[in-house]
Amino acid sequence: MSVTIDIAGLPPERIAFAPSPLAELCMALHALSQPAHHPGLTSWTTATAASLDPALADRLLEGDFMWRSSFSDIFMAFAGVPGGTGLPAATLAEELDVLDRMDDERFVTAALEHCWLALYDEGGWPSPLHDPAARARALATAAARGPRQLDFSLRLLDDPPGVRVWLRRLLEDCDEAFFAETWKRVEPAQSADARHKTGLLRRKGLPAALKEVSTALSVDEGRTTITVDKMVTGSTSATDTRIGTGVVFVPTHFGWPHLLVLHAPGWRPVVHYPLAAPEPASPPGSVELLQRRMEALAHPLRMRLCRSLARAPYTTGELARVYGISAPEVSRHLAVLKRAGLTHTIREGRYVQHQLDLAVVARIGSDLIEGLLR
Repeated sequence: MSVTIDIAGLPPERIAFAPSPLAELCMALHALSQPAHHPGLTSWTTATAASLDPALADRLLEGDFMWRSSFSDIFMAFAGVPGGTGLPAATLAEELDVLDRMDDERFVTAALEHCWLALYDEGGWPSPLHDPAARARALATAAARGPRQLDFSLRLLDDPPGVRVWLRRLLEDCDEAFFAETWKRVEPAQSADARHKTGLLRRKGLPAALKEVSTALSVDEGRTTITVDKMVTGSTSATDTRIGTGVVFVPTHFGWPHLLVLHAPGWRPVVHYPLAAPEPASPPGSVELLQRRMEALAHPLRMRLCRSLARAPYTTGELARVYGISAPEVSRHLAVLKRAGLTHTIREGRYVQHQLDLAVVARIGSDLIEGLLR
């Protein structure tokens, strides 16, 4: 499984490295909402969460599925708005201005991206603003997440301009509360890394630059395709003239272990890569328990289910829709994972949700954690 980016005929100058304050704010919000994904950021997440105004914390919960379980493409608006530079802006305010220029249909679809993951590589999604079936699906998925998410989705579908104003104000308040100071601290290292990799690209070529981005990236001998080793299958083109040609590599301080590839139809491809990869401790467990867990993970479909469950809780029905299999088959695989102690269940109203226990998986090994969350 992998994501490929077609770069055939792409001039080297159309390959860019640049930090993005809006994309980094997304990763900071994700780290706050999913601290288990980021053990190396415990001090920052603990201190920041403790200092958040309760009203701001409540507002963040309303739309947290845009950064909690998946990473909404709206945080890389520079890649989805025609007529721009195709590159991140220097400041958060400038990037929010770019986001304001995105049309409502693209904004809403990207904001509800978690509803369309199974269709990500099928040439685009039906618009929930105009398609009743798409609207019903989006609301059903949001309802399974919880009442806050359902309320936010209803507001988004019924009043996109109002939600856009609400979201910009929320992100500006995050900037004032904690992100401006955080960005001031992490931006210099990101800019330095972007300059270093740009120089490496010019001096030694694309293979050398990609090797320093991540060992999960490679390019073929003909320099026609970049391949990103991920537990998903997808493809995109850096030569699609609908949005402007090029591919952008964006560094992140908060990202590890996530290596993200924006490959939505009609968007410029973006690779969002972490600057550092800490090595979490892996205390040993019993051999019998380890064997049971490894046998549970040996099935390729269960590994794919784990990839979803590592990011957020899912119901059996949601997983069945995402992977195109029956609910009873999903239940059988979930039962194997649960017997191995790899998952737990939580109840949200009338829905029973399943989630991967990342602390348990971390004891198997950091390579598995990085592979699942990449």
